[in-house]
Amino acid sequence: MMVYSNGFSTSMRIAEFNLEGLRLITLDIHGDERGFFIERFNQDRFRQAGLPYKFVQDNHSRSGAGVIRGLHYQHTPAQGKLVGVVRGRILDVVLDIRTGSPTYGQTASVELSDLNGQLLWIPRGFAHGFCVLDGPADLLYKVDAPYNPAGEGGIMWNDPELAISWPVEQPIISERDQHSPTFEEYGQSPNIWIPPSTHEE
Repeated sequence: MMVYSNGFSTSMRIAEFNLEGLRLITLDIHGDERGFFIERFNQDRFRQAGLPYKFVQDNHSRSGAGVIRGLHYQHTPAQGKLVGVVRGRILDVVLDIRTGSPTYGQTASVELSDLNGQLLWIPRGFAHGFCVLDGPADLLYKVDAPYNPAGEGGIMWNDPELAISWPVEQPIISERDQHSPTFEEYGQSPNIWIPPSTHEE
């Protein structure tokens, strides 16, 4: 990852991955003996930093220790998401599923927790999953397109081709996620990912 200053405010630092568009945002934590305060989203600061700032929905999910969710994506309408953790600790995993991308089929992972003040921006054209390291874990995430269950898709979480190292010995996985297509099957009929025409990201 490459870390750089956003040139606008010292309240957040931004790291790039080798997967184009993926961003790790580290926020300032203001803490004392009482606890802490974090500004998780400021539209002006995100816009000035060149980050996505137009969101249409906030979601909150809770998962117990050992749970693995994913790998999920939404193609209709295509959806990007800004993911953070407000309780517990997770390993967050993303997979580039944009055909034509130089990093198509590559993954990246990062640990998010309620104490490290980090957010992960996941652009459209990525599949997303996570496993709970310390639970229960509460995820808060913003999305830039409305949820559409008919436009969802998934890729097998333990596909040998992807070789994702999940640090959970006995994972708890939904019936749906146990029967997701493989990455090879996805590649036989991939989605076409069209970037936003404006800086909706």
